[in-house]
Amino acid sequence: MSQAASSTSSSEAGRGGAGPSRRALLGGVLAALPLAGCGFRPVYAPAEAGSGAAGEPGVRETLAATEVALIPERLGQLLRRSLQQRLGAAGRAATPLYELRTSLQLGTEPEGYRRDGTASRVRYTVTATWQLVTRGTAPSVRLEGTERATDSYNVPDNQFFAADFSRDATLQRLMDQLAEGIVLRLSARLREPAAG
Repeated sequence: MSQAASSTSSSEAGRGGAGPSRRALLGGVLAALPLAGCGFRPVYAPAEAGSGAAGEPGVRETLAATEVALIPERLGQLLRRSLQQRLGAAGRAATPLYELRTSLQLGTEPEGYRRDGTASRVRYTVTATWQLVTRGTAPSVRLEGTERATDSYNVPDNQFFAADFSRDATLQRLMDQLAEGIVLRLSARLREPAAG
């Protein structure tokens, strides 16, 4: 019994313990088989040879050729910056082919109360309606959709700066969630054959 244990140990030491075991490799292959059969492929993967029209831009190229339109208010600035980071639009020199137009609606709801009736926890719900519009003399809507994000924060008692910091951090998280949702939805819709 101790001899088997030492042989296993020496086998691991001989390989350096750095490489994956056969069992791990087999498990990875078996886990990938169901995904291969259902047509799964990464969103940003290059388009297949027979999947689209010749010269049709891929998802990555379309996202990089998209300019984010101005969104009013401070929340709009946060969302626009987050969208630009995810689209890869920062530092792009080429003329954009598309414009992403977005509008925001913010809802606030108290979730908890103190004995004096003031709110102890606040929930924000933000809804973003977006449109991917072609640029040119006759702009047309190529894709459109709606994303929604919800988050909450605690309002500390008599700590006004902490409350402001918590609120601002929550709103930043919400704008990041919305931007991530918009770009993922946009990427998935651009993959559909009808989107071309």
